[in-house]
Amino acid sequence: MSGLPEPLRERIVALRRDLHRHPELSDRETRTMGRISDELDALGIPHRTGVAGNGLVADLPGRHEGPLVALRADTDALPVHEDTGLPFASVHEGVMHACGHDGHTSMLVGAAALLLADPPPLPVRLLFQPAEETGTGALAMIEAGVLEGVGMIFGGHLDRHYAPGVLVVTDGPVNASTDTFTVEILGQQGHGARPHEAIDAVVVGSLLVTALQTVVSREVDPARPSVVTVGRFDAGSAPNVIAGRATLEGTVRAQHPEVRAHLTRSIERIAHAIGALHGARMRVTVTPGTPPLVNQPLPTRLARAAAVEVVGEDRVGVLHTANMGGEDFANFLDHVPGCYIRYGSCVPGRESYPAHSGQFDIHEDALPIGALWLDRVARVAGDHLLAARGRGT
Repeated sequence: MSGLPEPLRERIVALRRDLHRHPELSDRETRTMGRISDELDALGIPHRTGVAGNGLVADLPGRHEGPLVALRADTDALPVHEDTGLPFASVHEGVMHACGHDGHTSMLVGAAALLLADPPPLPVRLLFQPAEETGTGALAMIEAGVLEGVGMIFGGHLDRHYAPGVLVVTDGPVNASTDTFTVEILGQQGHGARPHEAIDAVVVGSLLVTALQTVVSREVDPARPSVVTVGRFDAGSAPNVIAGRATLEGTVRAQHPEVRAHLTRSIERIAHAIGALHGARMRVTVTPGTPPLVNQPLPTRLARAAAVEVVGEDRVGVLHTANMGGEDFANFLDHVPGCYIRYGSCVPGRESYPAHSGQFDIHEDALPIGALWLDRVARVAGDHLLAARGRGT
């Protein structure tokens, strides 16, 4: 397959650098939305702004009527201080595109230009989504009706673990759920010299932290990756006062829905059991986050076919290891079939700098490849949906 026309490549690279220089946090992506709107205006593509806050939606016509193929890019940045030394580094102190969303947005603009120049088999809906980092943007866009009439949805994420030119297409689980939990321990405050008169919330909490480590190691199939992490333990007011209260907060990650449910039940069971053991009252709150992101077989086959056309069979891979990070694209997949891939984008000398760090960067050679894949997958999926309609399936 031919590469991206050089003027279009230069255009999306310039857009990525402009967005990188002017990052905006979740639910504050007003300038970003304006820049995307300007790009679509220049292409002559009608669109709607202000969708789910700072989201933008555009429908491109196809050669035939039928279900839409949706393509999604996220647009928000992170509260991270940039330390890349790039000439287009963030001008906003403490805010940075440390996860590649500037690249995702630019890729989708490039795909829009390609789809406009050569209409696909079926209409395509472009979704520029805000607030991915807070896990709220996809749900808000769904509530705004962006999936109405959509037959399939596709998206992807830049990934420093793979070289530019590699597209990673994996069937099944590719991202984990992102639930959080809080345990409030209500014991009895007392004098540090007279522990028999108190119920020590620090001891109770310490036992809980240790016990929770056995949930994954002893209750979950080792072939099903999962994580229970206590990230915050707050207790006590003075070295000679036994704490009567403590608060633990943590995160729960799972790639399978049934494991996700089991972990939640186990946290509640263990917390109340330890509380009963020591006479402390326990308040357990689990707050659901994004669900596991699970690619379905059919859309994944179509995504892979498109990837092979763009980069060749030898440059299409699968995930090396389970990814326990969350991705709210999973919410879209709860409503319509779809697939989420990875775009190889490691920068030589920066392979060790992870996403969400101040040194994170992407290789800009990934941008035209991502645009080409988004364009191609819309066509491959459109052909399939059109043929299925003809077969009456």
